[in-house]
Amino acid sequence: MSLTEIPAPGSFSFEGRTAMVTGGAKGVGEAICREIHAGRGRVAICDIDLAAAEAVARSLDPSGETAMVFSLDVRNKDDFIAGRDAVIAKWGKVDILVNNAGFAKRTPVDDITPQEFDEIVAINMRSVFLGCQVFKDHMAANGYGRIVNITSLAGQNGGTVASPHYASSKAGAIMLTKYFAQLLVDTGITVNAIAPGPIATAKARLSDEQIAMVEGKVPVGRFMEVSEIAAAAALLASDRGGFFVGATLDMNGGLYVR
Repeated sequence: MSLTEIPAPGSFSFEGRTAMVTGGAKGVGEAICREIHAGRGRVAICDIDLAAAEAVARSLDPSGETAMVFSLDVRNKDDFIAGRDAVIAKWGKVDILVNNAGFAKRTPVDDITPQEFDEIVAINMRSVFLGCQVFKDHMAANGYGRIVNITSLAGQNGGTVASPHYASSKAGAIMLTKYFAQLLVDTGITVNAIAPGPIATAKARLSDEQIAMVEGKVPVGRFMEVSEIAAAAALLASDRGGFFVGATLDMNGGLYVR
């Protein structure tokens, strides 16, 4: 399938559903917000960059009826609680949580301090735990929930290009996905993950030679578009994704096949 054949956003229906997306102001998170909103869902765009989140919300719905923003630092449990309560106060419920916010830092292994290691783990892994912990009882009370965690290929193969704290934090997020999926499966909540490989947004930080090197290694011969991740997230977050339980969708263009 060529890029021109990728379906436009809105292929899945989210009529009557409310979603909360962390790191929703840019990149993958923004694409997921747009995908869900295009399917007639209501979207809470959560990010520490409030101005960027507000710009996305205005572009989706200037009236604010179906798109809202919330300043959320995923390292803090109180922020998750406040965000959940704000969405419930506005729209009555939260059906979907996408734990997308993440951070990578390529520090040589000998230069990684304990503080930097803990910070990466807090953003990429502890945030997944906090999101699942804070939202599970609300979703269980409603008898329905979809939790989608955005992880990484680095969390599956060790990521020799990625730093060790990033790779291990993403591996931990995959294990948390499995844990909460099994814990909550009989409550009407599904928990799943997506493990992307090279994403096109990374090109801005790479030289032409590095881009060519990556494209040469990826069997499909290109970087992945954020819209493709958003489409996968929409499947897992939709009513039609109810038979995915504890799954990690591999989206790496053939770099890692298991």
